[in-house]
Amino acid sequence: MNEVSSREVWRAVLGELQLQLPRATFETWLKQTEGISCDGQIFVVEVPTAFTVAWLERRMYQFIQKTVEKVAKQSLEVQFHVKDSGDNHPSLAGAITHGSKPSGFRTRRGSSDDGLENSGSTWEAEAPILNPKYTFDSFVVGSSNHMAFSAARAVCEAPGQEYNPLFIYSGVGLGKTHLLHAIGHQCAAQGMSVLYATSEQFTNEFISAILNRTTEAFRNRYRSVQVLLMDDVQFLSGKEQTHEGFFHTFNDLHNSGHQVVITADRPPRSLALLEDRLRSRFEWGLTTDIQAPNLETRMAILAAKAEQIGVVLRDNIIEMVAKRVQKNVRELEGTLNRLVAFAQLGNSPITPESTLRILDDLHADADRHSIDPDRIIEEAANHYKLSPRDILGRSRTKRIALARQVVMYLLIHELELSPTQVGRLLGGRDHATIIHGAGKVSSGVNENGQLRKDVLTIKEAIFALEPQKPGEAVVGISGR
Repeated sequence: MNEVSSREVWRAVLGELQLQLPRATFETWLKQTEGISCDGQIFVVEVPTAFTVAWLERRMYQFIQKTVEKVAKQSLEVQFHVKDSGDNHPSLAGAITHGSKPSGFRTRRGSSDDGLENSGSTWEAEAPILNPKYTFDSFVVGSSNHMAFSAARAVCEAPGQEYNPLFIYSGVGLGKTHLLHAIGHQCAAQGMSVLYATSEQFTNEFISAILNRTTEAFRNRYRSVQVLLMDDVQFLSGKEQTHEGFFHTFNDLHNSGHQVVITADRPPRSLALLEDRLRSRFEWGLTTDIQAPNLETRMAILAAKAEQIGVVLRDNIIEMVAKRVQKNVRELEGTLNRLVAFAQLGNSPITPESTLRILDDLHADADRHSIDPDRIIEEAANHYKLSPRDILGRSRTKRIALARQVVMYLLIHELELSPTQVGRLLGGRDHATIIHGAGKVSSGVNENGQLRKDVLTIKEAIFALEPQKPGEAVVGISGR
């Protein structure tokens, strides 16, 4: 497999992963990766940083390897290599504070609760940089997102004034992060200092600053910028110390007349696990949402994204995809990437027939991963050596309570059920109990290696891919 075909295979893999992973995970850890070689046994993927290598190997290796093997149709070992540091988007330097090499964020040998050893080396986390593709010009405006787009443009015209903070919320993959980056680009071009951070990054740096006694540097980094862009703030839920840190950061910036822009998956009043004082501050400025795009907007988005990657799609193919893929922009982009990648791999044009086959495959994948809630309960019970009746019952012994909370977490985060629905499934438990239980696991998986391992093991059992059928041929991909 030569370099060109390795890139094509990896592009198809990314199309698969983009459809199956949370948007924040894909954007942060996989978006800037590239397949560079394959010798028939080892598939090499180039990534931006050493920390990315550690994170992917620790948390996603098996999932990525299975996807690579599925696309390449052969058994392969995946290896991650760090990209040459000389190729690091120099055009984004200058007024933008990217947050690379945040003070004090380290994983030392023997210190990781994941059991990761770095052989004495020190990993430095790098903040996600602003995506050069996420600008106002590349944002497709429709009736579903016009208000959010207009508010984002208004913030750039008068930062820190009328809409401060600006709070944008939507479901996954609808464009709120695109607008966040667009604000960053525009404000940086106007000479302002800008810092973009995910809530996960903020949390990690805050905890690291406390452990390494570098809180002053942390405060200066976050409170000295003119524009702070905080992505997916819902993931601060349940982290009391981080709430405190972000509360004071927000106050300092707001009192200084500096702009804060926040995104989340729901409006402030629905962020039940955040402190009241944070929720109230989020509502000081303007709150706006992004809805799922209608058919015409989805078609326009597909056409724009195809143009960005230099692909010409016929109108009937664009309409066919837009009618079948309705959930969000991320799925539209993932489906487009899959269409293009498989056309390149097969050295064939994108036709209505090939498009229909791929759309049918995607639909079949969705059906396979449409999990019955009872299966989650059963797999959690099996893992903790309990019965489903134990989880549905009223016992509060430590093991049963933990299993029950893991089920709450998985039902909410994997099946996207509401706390009320989960409460009904688990014996009529109330809304607050479900939020509390799921929140404990949500915060615990970031700090407790054993809990994280439990959750991943249960998820693997629930979402396990179908085994290869006996006698099924394994076909390799030759380089073109």
